[in-house]
Amino acid sequence: MLRILYTQRGKDKRDKSLQALVQHLLDTYVPLNRKWLVLFPEGGFLRKRKAVSHRYAEKMNLPKFENVSLPRVGAMQIIMDTIGPKCSAFNNNCNSVRNQLSEVAKIEWILDITIGYPKGWPIDLSHIVFGHREPCQTVLFYRLYPCKEVPKDSESMTKWLFQRWEEKEKMLEKFYKTGEFSGEFCHNEMSPPKVVVQDYLRFLILHIFFIASTYIHIQMFTAAYNYYNYLVY
Repeated sequence: MLRILYTQRGKDKRDKSLQALVQHLLDTYVPLNRKWLVLFPEGGFLRKRKAVSHRYAEKMNLPKFENVSLPRVGAMQIIMDTIGPKCSAFNNNCNSVRNQLSEVAKIEWILDITIGYPKGWPIDLSHIVFGHREPCQTVLFYRLYPCKEVPKDSESMTKWLFQRWEEKEKMLEKFYKTGEFSGEFCHNEMSPPKVVVQDYLRFLILHIFFIASTYIHIQMFTAAYNYYNYLVY
């Protein structure tokens, strides 16, 4: 089961969203022994978030980014405090969480993904649905960090996360100029790039399956509806 949680604008709504995230981790993640979480700290599309990010940067005396928006730390803080290796902020939950968490379920690593689009032009929903954009290569740049190296207190964690985003800004700036990601910001040796080729036969089989499945379900629903009408009338 995939559940999408997001924080809303306004302190009250944001706090409620973060508490909902805590409850989701305790009620779903831990009991089901999940192994990973997907977190989007920027919280929205760059074209929608840039102006807000710039205003916040001016207010807090932070650098203005053009290729990324400033990340929000709340959800990451909640995750690290609830199921991270240092689990301490929610002391009333920590012991029960620790008893339920297996070594596999605990969050031990942060996989940071930076996405580079050709000339900074991202693929949107209309491109995916209608396919009216020319084929292009999207590059995913991965960096891996042990969770135990992430600072525990909120201020230090915020600084750590902002540093990663400052690196992303410089990485993407170079990428849009050269078409390649540099290993300058890698903490270990950079692995050679790997091209992922899409399997068109697999896509065709999946589409045929879902079309056939939809047709069968429609036929079953129609037959049940007609039988109900026959019994009633």
